[in-house]
Amino acid sequence: MTIGLSLPPQKRVYGGFFIYSFCLGSLPPRLPDIQAAMGIEEGALGFGLIGAALGTLISLSFAAPLLDRFGYRRAILTLIPVLSALYAIASFAPGPLVFFLLLVPVGLAIGGIEIILNLEADRTEHMVGRRIMNRAHAFWSFGFFSAGIISALIAQTRLSPQLHLILMVPVVLAGTAILLGKFNPAPHRTGGSATTTRFAAPTLAIMVLVAVTLSAMIMEGAGIDWSAIYMTDIFAVSPFLAGFAVALGAGAQAVTRYFADPFVERYSPTLVSRVLLGVMAIGTLLVFFATSPLMALAGFALIGVGTSVIFPLAMSAAAQRTDRSAATNVAALAQISFVAFLLGPPLLGYIAEHFGIRWSFGIGLPLIVLSLLAAGALGSKPIPHEVESPR
Repeated sequence: MTIGLSLPPQKRVYGGFFIYSFCLGSLPPRLPDIQAAMGIEEGALGFGLIGAALGTLISLSFAAPLLDRFGYRRAILTLIPVLSALYAIASFAPGPLVFFLLLVPVGLAIGGIEIILNLEADRTEHMVGRRIMNRAHAFWSFGFFSAGIISALIAQTRLSPQLHLILMVPVVLAGTAILLGKFNPAPHRTGGSATTTRFAAPTLAIMVLVAVTLSAMIMEGAGIDWSAIYMTDIFAVSPFLAGFAVALGAGAQAVTRYFADPFVERYSPTLVSRVLLGVMAIGTLLVFFATSPLMALAGFALIGVGTSVIFPLAMSAAAQRTDRSAATNVAALAQISFVAFLLGPPLLGYIAEHFGIRWSFGIGLPLIVLSLLAAGALGSKPIPHEVESPR
């Protein structure tokens, strides 16, 4: 694939994050239709969604050597369109078990793309001599927002999710060719280790940082997986408004991430995190007690703002610890927090089925209190460099 735009290295990274998340963002707004077609409750749907989480964890743990051998350029140009095709195939699942099995290869592809794009962002950042990671993940959120809006509009036409996701395959293929057709990986960082494939045992200090990130990871995933179904179940809104709830959270997160750096540099990580956790708490309360669709949408937007940069602040705090190497501490925090991000939200389906879908978000309130109590571990000095979530 030789076609494509000639872009500066950092813009190529932004484009990669955008088209990847654009692909990811097509499915969540259609989950209410997929659930209805299968005739299942939230618990069974949550079980099916765990397939993607399982595949991603396997890929993140073991795919790095295979990607090195296959080549990053070839891998990224293959995996993003393949991911779109795998989503389309999974949408035909007749029941939760088949949905689970079809989402495992989806997760395998996601893990590989995560490794490539985050390594490329880190290496490009080193090459150009300035921070791009936070902005790169802002483009991830912009891509998810764009896909959410488009998917919501398509859902409103009553087009089946199966045909919708099939039609997305050539769109994603074209976007990948245009944005990444001339992609060439940045050089390795001198003296750095690109990936870690071993489990890094956490220390007590790292577990405190896990507590800081837990609410943001769970609530971000809950918004992705369950906000459209929440709007459908609670308010019986139009398909567009159900899908718009997914997009709104991603859009609010995108804008916050894009403009976060000056605030992080000016104020302490602890202060910034507590403000964001407070915003997240207000958003969660609005969703939990919502009496109208507008009130719920405002809550989803505030949850998006609140979840935006909690994890990178914690990752930076882990990297600055001196008890072990920065790589080991970062790996320990990332591995445990990412397990929560992947497995927590699908399991919320069982809470929704037995206690009501409002509780899928209400359970975040004690987690936010826990994060607020642990936020002092982020330190009082502005951080010199953010490290982003491998999402």
